Amino acid sequence: MDSLELWGGVECTVNRTATGYRDQVRLSGHQDRMTDLDLFAGLGLRAIRYPVLWERVMADGRTPDWSWSDERLGRLRKLGIRPIAGLVHHGSGPPHTHLLDDGFAAGLGDYARQVAERYSWIGDWTPVNEPLTTARFSALYGHWYPHARDEGAFWLALLNQIDGTRAAMRAIRRINPAARLIQTDDLGRTYATLVLGEQAAFDNLRRWAGWDLLFGRVTPHHPLWSRIASFGFSDRLRRIADDPSPPDIVGVNHYLTSDRFLDHRLQRYPPHTHGGNARRAYADVEAIRVLDPPPPGLAGALREAWDRYGTPIAVTEVHNGCTREEQLRWAAEAWDGCVTLRQQGVDIRAVTAWSLLGSQGWDTLLTRPGTYEAGVFDISDGVPRPTALASLWKGLPTAAERHPVAHAPGWWRRPDRLVYPAIPYPIKTPPLSEAHSVPVLLIWSRDNTLAQTWSEQCRKRGIAHYVAPCETHDGEHQPDMAMMLDGVRPWALAHLDARNMADAIRVARVCQNKRVASLHLIAGPARIAPNDVSPPVQDDARPPIPPGALLIPWEQEGGFADCRSNLALLNRALDLLIDGRDGLHDPVRSPVESSHTEMCSGTTSPEVAASMAKRGRRAAVTAAFGDAVRT
Repeated sequence: MDSLELWGGVECTVNRTATGYRDQVRLSGHQDRMTDLDLFAGLGLRAIRYPVLWERVMADGRTPDWSWSDERLGRLRKLGIRPIAGLVHHGSGPPHTHLLDDGFAAGLGDYARQVAERYSWIGDWTPVNEPLTTARFSALYGHWYPHARDEGAFWLALLNQIDGTRAAMRAIRRINPAARLIQTDDLGRTYATLVLGEQAAFDNLRRWAGWDLLFGRVTPHHPLWSRIASFGFSDRLRRIADDPSPPDIVGVNHYLTSDRFLDHRLQRYPPHTHGGNARRAYADVEAIRVLDPPPPGLAGALREAWDRYGTPIAVTEVHNGCTREEQLRWAAEAWDGCVTLRQQGVDIRAVTAWSLLGSQGWDTLLTRPGTYEAGVFDISDGVPRPTALASLWKGLPTAAERHPVAHAPGWWRRPDRLVYPAIPYPIKTPPLSEAHSVPVLLIWSRDNTLAQTWSEQCRKRGIAHYVAPCETHDGEHQPDMAMMLDGVRPWALAHLDARNMADAIRVARVCQNKRVASLHLIAGPARIAPNDVSPPVQDDARPPIPPGALLIPWEQEGGFADCRSNLALLNRALDLLIDGRDGLHDPVRSPVESSHTEMCSGTTSPEVAASMAKRGRRAAVTAAFGDAVRT
């Protein structure tokens, strides 16, 4: 078996709603930054999921504009990164068509022919990203165009995308017979109380529908045949089964919200989780938040896909919209899990660092402007900045040393993941091994309340830390500081209440000598570098900031008393520290996604939680009655 490859991908959705199109490539600024591709190459990517989208190239539905794609694909070719060309990504085509249009499949096939004729050297293709998920969001739940809410419309949208994929691959292979189909979709599993076992069983059957159709498995003997045929699609099912287009690689996308739990006892859950079917109301929540022990997650999804198809697999999206250390832990766990499964005989070809530039608005299901989630690069300031994820992903293929916080268990592996009354998981799983000892973050402050606030937030984020006693806080005595660093051996120091710039720099020098990164919150004014550039412009009267020292002035009224209550500043500072940033930074200029921290800690607002629960339904397509819990 060849070595496990590192792939990448930019969030490139062009989805349509009643108000128009939302283009993630434009929202991220990637539209105008060719240099992003060189940053991606620096990660060591072997391949990249890249958009050549129907809606973008043929915006008017008639005249193609290849200029943007020509430049980007040509550059990727020179950089030695294989593009995996995506033609529709959560979209419905140009304005003249849509997912319920009889001409959608033929139109996509013709577009694929034009793309293949122009880029005949491209070998890997994903004509339609996540067809099942897109059909649900567009035709069953009504979030995206054409905003249908009908099961018949859902099956029609799915069949049109499957037929579009078949037509596209036929056209592509006439030009490049060796072209491979890498078919992605979201994959999770639904668990339920015994009362809702039938609903869970249907969800767990439906999740395979897109792949089963392409593999030619939906014949009269398939459990879904009668249900789909009842909407008048029997002839189409026969045509697909007689002329399938089996994927060369099954692309699995799995998120922490992908596994779901259905419970008829509504009183146990907040109103925003309530839903139901035609016969019964029930709550639909993340399984990871209620089942104990937790469900198998990504590893379980990959094992199921391998057992079902026996076809090579790639994990085609790995992303966690959360704080930085949790992003690191999720990525590392995904890679390590794939390495383990390969050792057990599962043919996993690649793991994909998804959302290289982050994503915009998934907390609103892309229906309106929403929160920015940082990815491998953070574009909050308009310029891509490598986060700690960049170093992690680059080092995973060579088993390079990881950031200390990456070794701790993610929130989904900790007891505080449970935010609802725990329900026994119906299948026994081996207990998780305890996290091994890792270097700590040393918290140092004269203000004990401030130190405890930071300690509590580190605990919530699973960051191993040590709070130094108040009496040790004396920046004038550098030998004592050096002795403390030698004794604790932290990976970084959080100096929370530096008196001024000189105080911060004095402590930072001690840390530099001990090769320890440091973060300093400074009381009072300090000149901020333009555009958050590091290293900043230096005053002649101020000594230079030592490398590895991150300085953040705090000038608001109330000083550190305000800082104690400002978790947004706290979390932003921790993210920057983990990312290895140094120099002088303005906390006001750098936006903070506080909702992500709330989401990770289980204190999500009802509005955000409701939208994320709906997003979790991306993978609520999963099992048998064996997943029903007897209550």
